[in-house]
Amino acid sequence: MKLNKGLFITFEGPEGAGKTTQLEMLRTYFENSDLSCIVTREPGGTPMAEQFRQLVKHHDEDEPIFNETELLLFAASRAQHVRYIIFPALQCGTNVLCDRFYDSTTAYQGYGRKINLDFIKILNRYAAGECIPDLTIVLDLPPESGLKRVSNREVVNGYDRLEQEEMSFHRMVRNGFLKIAEQEPERVKVVSALAPPEEIHCKIVRLVEDVVEKIR
Repeated sequence: MKLNKGLFITFEGPEGAGKTTQLEMLRTYFENSDLSCIVTREPGGTPMAEQFRQLVKHHDEDEPIFNETELLLFAASRAQHVRYIIFPALQCGTNVLCDRFYDSTTAYQGYGRKINLDFIKILNRYAAGECIPDLTIVLDLPPESGLKRVSNREVVNGYDRLEQEEMSFHRMVRNGFLKIAEQEPERVKVVSALAPPEEIHCKIVRLVEDVVEKIR
């Protein structure tokens, strides 16, 4: 597999969908193909953006984070991440694999929080600039299954604001991802997260190779 430019691939999905596992497996695939690759995440990815991540995901004090504040914090993190890490890497021909990107904002803050979707679309594009994913993988599973996985894994950062939301919220988020895939079928591909990891990885590799064929 040969590339003339960096490929930008994002991984999306509900909580507990296995994004981290699949990102690492795809990183290995790229490295075994002698292709440069970085793995990053949102919110976060830069020292400053990681501070936004800590605030927006793990804030647990008396002063609340309002929905509008949450949305803008995600956008600020993305603006920094894109300009400091993602866009320079792509310009140098490095492939970028990202754990969440602007589709998560649409799903969580748009469909989940019920913030105006038209405004979110404008904000997403403003924060992301020219960085539009070549391929977005939505790892899909029922939120009940995903949250059960989350509850069984080792706690690294403690309290997570988004994971603690009601089940109805997580159902709306999942529905949001599926609607995004319906609206942008060329870019966004849905892969069941209920299959064994190796089977999921093989499907993802085929999707990546299809994209490479189209942009060569």
